[in-house]
Amino acid sequence: MLAPIPSLESLPLRHPATIAAIAWDRLALPEARRLRELGFDEGVGVEVLHRASLGRGPIACRIGRMTVALRRTVAATITVSLG
Repeated sequence: MLAPIPSLESLPLRHPATIAAIAWDRLALPEARRLRELGFDEGVGVEVLHRASLGRGPIACRIGRMTVALRRTVAATITVSLG
């Protein structure tokens, strides 16, 4: 049985990962443009720093030297590889 491929949304806190893929077609054009401008792309290192309480709010993640807040629906479109 294959293990599920984790998304940025489900990545454990403070666990370094690499962006494996982004489902650009699931994002609105402004959201996709914003991610690209912030440096989100395949092969880039990322780490989840904080999740809003109750599991409904944004996720704070580190990409490069920046801390960025993402909606959970956007984070769910980002597939990561661990390690």
